Amino acid sequence: MQLHERLTSGSSELDLHIFQSESRTPIGRTLVLVHGLPRALGMGRTAAGMLPELAEHVAHESGWLVATGTMSGVGNSTGTFSATQWLADLHTIVDRLEQYDHPIALAAFGLGGNVALRLAALDERIRGIATFATSAHLDVLCGEPAKFRGQLNRAGVVQSGQQLLEADELWADVASLDPLGSIATIPPRRLLIGHGTDDLDVPVSDARDLYAAAEEHAELRIIFGAGHTLRADPRMVATLLGWLDRH
Repeated sequence: MQLHERLTSGSSELDLHIFQSESRTPIGRTLVLVHGLPRALGMGRTAAGMLPELAEHVAHESGWLVATGTMSGVGNSTGTFSATQWLADLHTIVDRLEQYDHPIALAAFGLGGNVALRLAALDERIRGIATFATSAHLDVLCGEPAKFRGQLNRAGVVQSGQQLLEADELWADVASLDPLGSIATIPPRRLLIGHGTDDLDVPVSDARDLYAAAEEHAELRIIFGAGHTLRADPRMVATLLGWLDRH
């Protein structure tokens, strides 16, 4: 089974892909894959491009129903990035998938992991969460507010005719995701924290800080030699599949 839908989230229209293996017996659980925030020139249109393929593979290998949605300002979704908007987007996606009446887990990359952690802190429907290459310290990740805003403008996560929040407001909005505070509220629900040793964007020490904030009630997986873009790393896929199998 493969579905492609459009969801309304505020003034944004989101792309949603849903996969269920037709060769395995469904096991009655749902996973949502969440992409990260593109900051390189022109990457806003392509940042989520590999996730439908990954979702289909994970669905086939695990028996889970697997969905991936594209957030505001990315890919074919309309709208403009803000942390508040992405949090609303993910909430909208979970609302749609709740119709399957399965327990729901999230697996998220980069800043998508921060959004996923925040939603899980606020929403008990999220029964497990896996983060990959996710920052524990968003003030460090974002850096100087004006520079951060400029990067996002160049990445193109802005709908034509709209503008990003002003620099200080945008920076504060992202910082409000509060990864250390959010992850502390999630146990005893299932947690997986994955990170590459050679991540140049988010140091591997951030994974250990998230693990400590969860009072070590998590699985910590450090992937030797891996960089920031873990969604294409087969070791990440194996780690995620193992976590789903143990759920």
